[in-house]
Amino acid sequence: MAVNELTVTVVGWVGSDPVQYRGEDGQVPFTKFRLASTPRVYDREQDGYVDADTSWFTVKTFRHLALNVAEAVRRGEPVVVHGRLRVVDWVAPDGRARTTAELTADAVGHDLARGTTRFTRTVHVTRGPGAPGVEPGDEPGEEGALGEHDRAPVDLSRAVELADDDPLPADVPTADRLTA
Repeated sequence: MAVNELTVTVVGWVGSDPVQYRGEDGQVPFTKFRLASTPRVYDREQDGYVDADTSWFTVKTFRHLALNVAEAVRRGEPVVVHGRLRVVDWVAPDGRARTTAELTADAVGHDLARGTTRFTRTVHVTRGPGAPGVEPGDEPGEEGALGEHDRAPVDLSRAVELADDDPLPADVPTADRLTA
């Protein structure tokens, strides 16, 4: 994290279908989409809530988040985006100066105040068992083996599910307790 960077959380609606850019020759994959956020404000004259001006953001995601956003998010869906905001000045082809608010996202999720969704864990392995050049028994660090940023499935076979706010039963051994 850099000094004096502006970190924000924006609640809004996806304004364009995410576009995924696959990295070539070791480049990092990224996905971007437009995000609209329209606050509701109380108008005394109308004695009710009305839409205020809409703020538009270009959201950029990288690596595994980029792959998941491209798969899960669609235009028109409500989302919550958390990340670093920067304002970019540029010149349009017609010669006019433009300004864009770019949000480099650290987290993107559906806004569950507006609907439901189902979480599905993803495992993004660029080189793993069954991939070209990978032999059974390859160890991390060897050529063709899983790299330090590749993920293997999480073993939840010993997980204990608890009801909300219930204490952990006394008969569950300490080693089996789940920690966040």
